[in-house]
Amino acid sequence: MPLNILYFKTCFLNFRFLIFYFTMVRINQTTTVTEFLFSGFPQFEDGRLLFFILLFVIYIFIVDTRLHNPMYNFISIFSFLEIWYTTATIPKMLSNLISRQRIISMIGCLLQMYFFHSLGNSEGILLTTMAIDRYIAICNPLHYPIIMTPRLCAQLSAGSYIFGFLVLVPEIAWISTLPFCGPNEIHQIFCDFEPVLRLACTDTSMILIEDVIHAVAIIFSVLVIALSYITVITVILRIPTVEGRQKAFSTCAAHLGVFLMFYGSVSLMYLRFSATFPPILDTAIALMFAVLAPFFNPTIYSFRNEDMKIAIKKLFCPQKMVNLSSDQC
Repeated sequence: MPLNILYFKTCFLNFRFLIFYFTMVRINQTTTVTEFLFSGFPQFEDGRLLFFILLFVIYIFIVDTRLHNPMYNFISIFSFLEIWYTTATIPKMLSNLISRQRIISMIGCLLQMYFFHSLGNSEGILLTTMAIDRYIAICNPLHYPIIMTPRLCAQLSAGSYIFGFLVLVPEIAWISTLPFCGPNEIHQIFCDFEPVLRLACTDTSMILIEDVIHAVAIIFSVLVIALSYITVITVILRIPTVEGRQKAFSTCAAHLGVFLMFYGSVSLMYLRFSATFPPILDTAIALMFAVLAPFFNPTIYSFRNEDMKIAIKKLFCPQKMVNLSSDQC
């Protein structure tokens, strides 16, 4: 097992123990709710098995390591984050689809929120770093090897992990102190800040503060990425040859596609403040950034990669790949 993967697995276990211990110590004594109930997919109750199969296939696709065989440092780390990002929510979704008791303990809910949003924060920081990386590569190609040294790349990658996981600790610790004494049904397919906070027996105006914190983080990342790509596109359009422009666009098109899909759905969910959507639309938006974006990311980044095509063929018809050539599969 590579050392970096072993290191990050150890970090995940340490963070899980830290949050578990802190939660057990700090949970308010007035809390009478010990577990939450997911509303699930009420609009598609009769098709739960079909959704289970579809979601299971998507999850297998995402975690298949053969589909995460990128060439570059930042993309490899992004792929690693994607696997854990989906693992924080999809297994529980699968369990809820085939079980009539769609419950999760309070500690389990807090842990799910912590890991899901910590990994999501790390992804957001990494996407911002990748945008700056593309900006330097295209706008200052001669200085790129000098600026983006392997050491700096490693420091930026480690920083995205550390900041992503530490910034959520105060927020989760605060939620763990809130009293929950009323309804316990979460109107979402996984534990998220707003649905959980609405169940707390306290002043719900604190939700607005949560929204502002999330909005500032999202808007800052979007602005940095947007500004870097506006500059990049301006530089690309000045390239005299068509072949040169196409080559330059191809280096950043994949990242731009991932950025639009991920931040588009995240913005719909966390930049709406007091606006409310129908439950089915809430579920669709949550599925977009929690499931579909990670599902399409390996394809977007490796669309023209022959290894990617072979890996997909092995995933869906492994027996044929043993006996036949890849183009016969």
